[in-house]
Amino acid sequence: MPETTPATTASPAADWTLDPADADTCEQLARDLCTGGHDRVDSPEWVARARDAWEDLPPTLRRGVSRFRRHSGPHGTMVIGGLPVDRAALPATPTVPGSAQRSAAVPAALLTMVACGLGEPLAYLAEKSGALVQDVVPVPGQETFHGNAGSVPLSFHTENGFHPHPPDYVVFLCLRADHDRTAGMRVAGIRQVLPLLTPAAREALFAPEFITTPPPSFGPEAGNGAQAEPRPVLSGSAEDPDIRMAQLVTTPLSPRATAALAEFGRACEATARTLHLTPGDLVVIDNRVTVHGRTAFRPRYDGADRWLQRTYVTTDLRRSRDHRPHDGHVLAR
Repeated sequence: MPETTPATTASPAADWTLDPADADTCEQLARDLCTGGHDRVDSPEWVARARDAWEDLPPTLRRGVSRFRRHSGPHGTMVIGGLPVDRAALPATPTVPGSAQRSAAVPAALLTMVACGLGEPLAYLAEKSGALVQDVVPVPGQETFHGNAGSVPLSFHTENGFHPHPPDYVVFLCLRADHDRTAGMRVAGIRQVLPLLTPAAREALFAPEFITTPPPSFGPEAGNGAQAEPRPVLSGSAEDPDIRMAQLVTTPLSPRATAALAEFGRACEATARTLHLTPGDLVVIDNRVTVHGRTAFRPRYDGADRWLQRTYVTTDLRRSRDHRPHDGHVLAR
């Protein structure tokens, strides 16, 4: 097996960084998951092995994830640097639509182990054919696509807020940065946004006066035959609410809702952080309280473009049982 080259300097985006010994432990556990017969990322047997392997990850990593799971902090985002990404041995960055990781590899193993530490991995059949580990890469001809295959700015959103069972967390692992180091993941959390909202905007955002439809990544037929139900953008506690919205596909249904959504967007812009990820950075976003987006960047399609891998996580797999055939990890509807 090729050796992983550790990062020589801490990532500027990282909240904390694994030390080399802990990174080596993570790498060995991940490599073990790539052997032993069951090496299909989407198979229940492989996910079960990853769930067991989570228990053997370094205590520092497990402790950090556990604390974040209890309370995701003021930003609703955690960045861990120094995970083992073997940049020298990586294949070319994928360039095909719908790219996903079906065969076990170290990055997919790391993502799935962390997903099992947060809850259970989750996927949607209508998005990338239900792959548990998905590639976020620029695709030729889709530069203006408002989704993970594009390279234009991506507006603020929570993941899959249209669905009865959106993910609780979204986890990204950076395998490659973009050539110019200009691509930035933008995050804005409700705990910093909320104090900037007027009482009128808060009241409107808690009212069921918004419709959110499936994002472009689900394809044009995803919403066919289904009548979208009006929902609030904010729900739950008035002091610490949950968010469901996507600036591209959330439509306000009243003048006050229109004004409130615009005010919410301005507050997100005012409080947003931009994370410039480097290889080995793992980002955990609390999808319940944090919106995210991306700045523009310029791909070259030379095999060395920006490459993130992503997985979704639910804290309660049982609650979506009626959407998951055979009690698997993929929501079929």
